[in-house]
Order: sequence, then structure tokens, then C-alpha cells
Amino acid sequence: MKKPFIPLLFMLLPFSGFAADIVPVKQISLELAQTIAMKSVEACRKDGYNVSAVVLDRSGSLQVALRDTLAAPHTLEIAERKAGMSIMSGIASSEFRKARGDIRPELNHMRGLIVMEGALPIRAAGSLIGAVGVSGAPGGDKDEACAAEAVKAVEERLEFAN
Repeated sequence: MKKPFIPLLFMLLPFSGFAADIVPVKQISLELAQTIAMKSVEACRKDGYNVSAVVLDRSGSLQVALRDTLAAPHTLEIAERKAGMSIMSGIASSEFRKARGDIRPELNHMRGLIVMEGALPIRAAGSLIGAVGVSGAPGGDKDEACAAEAVKAVEERLEFAN
């Protein structure tokens, strides 16, 4: 009796052990990033603070950077590095600072990261799609409050993103 040619049959069937060749990902749009950055600046402005707001995409790449008219130039870099920390950790930069103060000095020397309050992850329908960092208010807690107000303002758009 001849044995069936199993190896050929096995090669013809899809194998779930291989990774997909194409991976669908959720990505923040320019329009949404721009809205979040502007709403962050506006939230701080109404409290009398001149800040910069930076939105990074899910890979940590710069999507939008805004510096209010009277915000110090260095606030752009700080806001971007704060957002980088939220992308890396997936949590608010203030939470990370509290939880991992032990590695703060090392991380502060890494390009694109700084362990300071003032950044929040941006999630759409449960997926991390970016982060917003704010710098320039007198205290990271105030920076983070402005970021939170901005994210809350687009909450519905984020919740129902497909």
C-alpha cells in the first residue's frame, strides 16, 4: 500500500504558526494629532501657561509639534521626550515616574526619553496609537492636566475609532 504524500499536503494548508506577512495597525491621523496638540496648548493657555505640545505616533515618531507664542524653545524637546516615555511605557509619564524612579537617571540619558510628568498615552478602541507630551507650565502635573483635557475632548472620536 502506498503512503499518502503528507509533506505536500501539509505545505498546501495554512499554518497558524507563521506570523502574518502584513500586519494591520491602528495609526493616529495627522488631523487627530493636530487637534490633540492644539487642545493641549489651549487648555494650558486658559490657565495662563505658555506651553509646547507634541504628539508622537505609536512608533514614537513625531506627528505634530506646537509651541505657543511665548513658550520657551526648549519646551518642544521636553514635551517630545515626555511623550516618548509614554509610548515606551504605555502609561502616563507621571505613573511611570512614580513606579520606576530607580531607573530614572539611566532613562533620562536615552535619546527621546525623559522621566518627567506631563505626558499621556493616546488609545483608540483599546490600541495604543500615540502619546501627547506637554511642557512649559509651572509643574509637570499642570502639563499633564492640559494633556488630559485635550485627550478627554476627543474621547468620543477615540472610543469609536475602528
